[in-house]
Amino acid sequence: MLQSFVHYGIHFGLPLAIAILFYKKYWIKAYCIMILGMLIDLDHLLANPIFDPNRCSINFHPLHSYYAIAVYLLLLIPKKTRLLGLGLVIHIIADTADCGLM
Repeated sequence: MLQSFVHYGIHFGLPLAIAILFYKKYWIKAYCIMILGMLIDLDHLLANPIFDPNRCSINFHPLHSYYAIAVYLLLLIPKKTRLLGLGLVIHIIADTADCGLM
């Protein structure tokens, strides 16, 4: 239960904190863009079973692969893609909580 709290706390709480602290004038827009990082979980639909509570998503699902993570990190560089990249990187950080990597 604590692991789920940490996982979802990072997924939703960390983007909110970053949006409020660093994007005060348009924090709602910033938060929504970062939350779009959740869409990479659509790759779970390719797995069988779709959900396995004991499975580590990192490098198992295509959008959670090391190659994809490298792209997400590159998205942090240009200002135009920074919020999306931040949301994706936060998503990956949250998923590492399920893998015992944190």
